[in-house]
Amino acid sequence: MVYILGGTQTDFSRNWAREGVDLETAFSNTLLAGLESAKLDAKNVQTGHVGNFVSELFAGQGLLGGFFGMAHPDFDGLPTSRHEAACASGSIAILAAMSEIEAGRYDLACVLGLEQMRNVPGHIAADHLGAAAWRGHEYQDAKYIWPRSFSDVSEEYDRRYGLKYEHLMRISEINFSNGRRNPNAQTRQWEFTDASFTSDDIANPVIEGRTRKMDCGQVTDGAAVIFLASAERAKLYAKERGLDFESLPQITGWGHRSAPIAYKKKVSASEGQPYVFPQTRRAIEDARTRANISGIDAIDAVETHDCFAATEYMAIDHLGITAPGESWKAIEDGSIEMGGRIPVNPSGGLIGLGHPVGATGVRMVLDAGKQVTETAGEYQVEGAKRTQTLNIGGSTTTTVSFIVENAA
Repeated sequence: MVYILGGTQTDFSRNWAREGVDLETAFSNTLLAGLESAKLDAKNVQTGHVGNFVSELFAGQGLLGGFFGMAHPDFDGLPTSRHEAACASGSIAILAAMSEIEAGRYDLACVLGLEQMRNVPGHIAADHLGAAAWRGHEYQDAKYIWPRSFSDVSEEYDRRYGLKYEHLMRISEINFSNGRRNPNAQTRQWEFTDASFTSDDIANPVIEGRTRKMDCGQVTDGAAVIFLASAERAKLYAKERGLDFESLPQITGWGHRSAPIAYKKKVSASEGQPYVFPQTRRAIEDARTRANISGIDAIDAVETHDCFAATEYMAIDHLGITAPGESWKAIEDGSIEMGGRIPVNPSGGLIGLGHPVGATGVRMVLDAGKQVTETAGEYQVEGAKRTQTLNIGGSTTTTVSFIVENAA
C-alpha cells in the first residue's frame, strides 16, 4: 500500500513568462511549498520523480530531475528521473515512484509534475503539443491537431450511438461552474453569456471540425507535487504529527494500459465492441480490481481527463457511470454534477481548473487525496471516501487510473 502524505499545486491562472518566472523557479517554489504544506523535511525525501511532456520545446529545457538539487541543498545527491507520456506524464511518474516504494528501495518519494505552455503563441503551442500524435502520418491538414482528434471522437460517438452537442456543452458548463469553487482554477473569474454554451459561431467559434472554443481544456502554466510513502513511513509520519494513521489517503489500486499511437488504428480495432477505447476501459477496471472493488457504485467522486468535452463524454460511459453510448443520460439526470450520484471533476477538471500537461496526473491524485480527507474546501464532495482518477495521454494512447481512498 502506498500513502499520500500531502502536497500542493500552483495557481493555474498564472502566466509564468509574464511574471518573469522560469521553469526552475516554478519547480523549486512548488517543491518547497509542497514540503511546507506536508510538514516534511527535504532531508527525509529519498527519491524524486518529474512528470513533464515537452519542456524541451516550450522552454528549451530537459533533464528536469536536476532541478531538485537547485531547490534545496539537501536534495543534492537525490536519485531523480523524468517521465513522459504526453498528458499522462504525471501519472506515469506516480507509477514509477510507487514501484520504487513497493519494491522496498525507498520509503518516501516526491512526485512533481509541471508544464509551461503560455510562453509561446497559440499556434506554436498547438504544434508542440502535436508531438503526442503520430507526427507526419495523421492530422497533417489540421491547424490544431488535438481539437481535430477529439472532433473525430465526437464523430465516432455520433456514428455509433448518436451525439447531441448540447450534451457536450453541458459538460463544459458544469466544469466551468465547478472551477469557480476552486481558488487555483485558471477560469474561476471568467464570465460567460447565454450564447457561450451553444453552437453560436461568434460566442463559441469552431476551432477544428466539430470542436468549438467551449469544448476545449485550457493552455496552462502550472505545477503540482505530492509525497508518497510506504506504510511503515506513513505510520511514523502520522505518529510524529499526532495524526490518525488510518485517516491518511491511500492509493489502493492502479491501472495502466497503452494502445497504438495512431487514432484510426485504435478506433478501427474497436469496431463492433461496446467501448470506443477498450484499453481505457481496461485501465479503469484494472484499478478497481487491484483496489478490490467491482464497479462505479463503490466510487464517490471522479477526477477525469476532459482535455475536450468529448473526452469526458467518452469517460462517462467507459467509467461505467452509464452503459456504452449512453453518457447523455448521466448528463441529463445530473448524476455527474456536484450533489449528484457520482460527481465528476469537482475541481473543475482540465476545462475549468486548467491543464498544464505534465502536472495534470499529479494534480488529479492530489485532488483525489483532498476529497477523501475532506480538505477540498468549496469543491468538497460530501462524504467522499473513495475517488477514482482517469488520466489520458494522446488519443488514449496511454491511460492511467488510480483509486484513492480513506480507510478511517
